[in-house]
Amino acid sequence: MGQKTSEKADEEIVQMVQLGNFELFGELVKRYEAKMKRYARKFLNITEDIEDVVQEVFIKTYQNIKSFNLEKKFSSWLYRIAHNEFVNALKKHKRRKVFSFFELDILLPYSVAKNDDTGIDLERIRQAIDKCLDKLEIKYREPIILYYLEELSYKEIADILRIPISTVGIRLKRGREKLKKLMGNKFYDQNYR
Repeated sequence: MGQKTSEKADEEIVQMVQLGNFELFGELVKRYEAKMKRYARKFLNITEDIEDVVQEVFIKTYQNIKSFNLEKKFSSWLYRIAHNEFVNALKKHKRRKVFSFFELDILLPYSVAKNDDTGIDLERIRQAIDKCLDKLEIKYREPIILYYLEELSYKEIADILRIPISTVGIRLKRGREKLKKLMGNKFYDQNYR
């Protein structure tokens, strides 16, 4: 008997969908729905339209599934579709906010981000990061979202954004530097000495 669907690679399921087994598309939705919702929330900073935007991502994916190249990684292709839909949603809503929450360990030393005994008001820092992220250009915000929150590789991010891998690294580095600069150096001076 064949392998269970839950054990198959994404690309195997896509191939079966391409061959006419369309009900298996639901397995892909099940695997990626929570990730797409999280990505949308972080990218768009809206709650009321998240379901609709994510549904549109899966509709576009389904409509274009036959054009997917099975030699590529499905998740990168899906994130590229999501990227395009989220950019369109930003234009529609004329919103520039990106996240309402951001992982502190991206900007802070591990011991500070994970330890509440430091006397640092972590919630106040989260709010400050949110405000600074709103000011960060999308070309720096999106790689940060994809790398730190979605845990994608440089190669996957490069495929999604259609930029060279070296540019991903540069944008991540510059994005972190710009965030630190926006937040001001006093926090870093206190904690990095």
